[in-house]
Amino acid sequence: MNKFFFLFIVLYFNYVYSFVNTIHIKKFNLKPLCLLENAKPYINKFFKKQEIENIRYGEFIKQVEDGHIKKTFFMDDGKKILLQDDKEKIFKIDLLPYDNKLMDTLLDNNVIVEVQNKDIIEYTKALQGIVLYLIVFLVIIQVLRIFTRNNVGFGNNMIMNQNENLKMIKKTNVKFNDVVGIDTAKLELVEVVQFLKDEERFTKLGAQIPRGIILEGPPGTGKTLLARAVAGESGVPFFSVSGSEFIELFAGTGASRVRTLFKDAKENAPCIVFIDEIDSIGRKRSSGMGMGNDEREQTLNQLLTEMDGFQGNTGVIVIAATNRADILDNALLRAGRFDRRVYIDNPDYEGRLEILKLYAKNKPLSKNVNLREIAKSTPNFSGASLENLMNEAAIFTVRNNATTITNYDIISALDRITLGSHKKNNNNSLKMKEIIAVHEAGHAIVAAYKKNYDKVSRISIAPRGNAGGLTIFTPDEERIASGLLTKDYLESLILVALGGRVAEEIIFGADEITTGASNDLEKVSSIARSMIIDYGMSKEIGTYGINENEISKSLQNKIDKEILKIVNKSYKHVKNILENNIDNIRNVAKLLIEKETISSEEFYNVMVFI
Repeated sequence: MNKFFFLFIVLYFNYVYSFVNTIHIKKFNLKPLCLLENAKPYINKFFKKQEIENIRYGEFIKQVEDGHIKKTFFMDDGKKILLQDDKEKIFKIDLLPYDNKLMDTLLDNNVIVEVQNKDIIEYTKALQGIVLYLIVFLVIIQVLRIFTRNNVGFGNNMIMNQNENLKMIKKTNVKFNDVVGIDTAKLELVEVVQFLKDEERFTKLGAQIPRGIILEGPPGTGKTLLARAVAGESGVPFFSVSGSEFIELFAGTGASRVRTLFKDAKENAPCIVFIDEIDSIGRKRSSGMGMGNDEREQTLNQLLTEMDGFQGNTGVIVIAATNRADILDNALLRAGRFDRRVYIDNPDYEGRLEILKLYAKNKPLSKNVNLREIAKSTPNFSGASLENLMNEAAIFTVRNNATTITNYDIISALDRITLGSHKKNNNNSLKMKEIIAVHEAGHAIVAAYKKNYDKVSRISIAPRGNAGGLTIFTPDEERIASGLLTKDYLESLILVALGGRVAEEIIFGADEITTGASNDLEKVSSIARSMIIDYGMSKEIGTYGINENEISKSLQNKIDKEILKIVNKSYKHVKNILENNIDNIRNVAKLLIEKETISSEEFYNVMVFI
């Protein structure tokens, strides 16, 4: 790219030089260069010079008397004049000697007369051409700047400007107390802080602190904040840069940035270097003979060189963050470089509660706010998501012209984040509301009768997004933490999903069922299929692993029969539950029509368990 651009500049200015020579600026004593002479006819189509036509003297006088000539330029040699008509066209005429009446004719017809040096016009034409080419050149430069991610300048100047993105903070003012909800990850980094504060304590025993630490986890879990806290607790400078900032179009730029980063870091050691999105430069290198991404690989090679484990720790500790540690190059993860990996998962219940308390400190909460219930209702929420939840709740409060944040505001914000905005124009008829209310009541009642299933959190028939109604559950924290699902729980998922359709059928009859259960039925089929193929929970099919791409026709028929068997058995079970709870269905549906959204407490108060 650099060679191509340099060649373009040389050829471009060579053409400008050639163009200047073609308009005869001989006083400059320039020797013409005509490397682009063949291209000149095509370029002149876009940059056409204004031509000067010859005209006879008699025609000239007639044009003057008819009022077509507006201005004349007399050359100082007295031999030629240039004429300009009302259409901005330029004519040239040789001046006849001893024509004393010419000046009177011009003045009588209001023609502007000027005397000018002949070279001035030539210089003017040359200057116009040069300015035109310079404008085009600047436009091309601007396009290339946009194409190369707004890099300015070239060579050393370009690299210097790119390194302006490097940020060094002498004191982050962030401590471990400011990072809540990820206590396990904090414990992993305490040693780093102790090393930076008291290096001799480790070196006396021959111990070396890891040169690099990778913080791995979902977005928004606090990886950057935790790295800042390490620097804040240690009282050392904090360098921050994104991995994507190393990759540029020009070859060698990323490697140069890495060298500059570590040079500055060593000059300010001990310090913390934080590289966010390390996977953008640290991906596994291509093993074949193909080209691959040479710039990324050069940058990665330079990073590996700077973090060479045989050099010992120089007081520079690199902390990197990524969502995908599985795609990082093995050389990057070996001992002596990034040899410690700290996984930061979404916070558990206690962690979420601490995070909610942190972000509620500067907000006026009503006495009815129950942060414990909010923490239970937000499984798999990251720290950033919880911060956004409290911010959305504050926005709801302002929208309602209130002065304190209530539990309703937080729940409304949670519904908006997880389910979508509430449709204000609910034009559903009373009959349609009854159908939706019965459908949601069916889901909730079946769940209430399954002891191993999640507790009903709230039920709503307020339309949100594509959903006419919703039944929300509070999942079991232990099950989320383990990531394990029992066969009994999967069967309960199928039962609860069928509850809506079966409730419609019982209350309104088989002819009145709606398409509202389409997503539920799709979920039922998917869970049943996974139980058989993925989890080996079918005695008929067996417990061996099945590759869906290699399923024979006969095996597929067995799988389909087994799915139908599971669904039919679940349907009968759900129908038995709901037929014994017709009064509960009607009572829950009636309350939903009245209030549109009911809480867990209101639901269980209406229920009469048989």
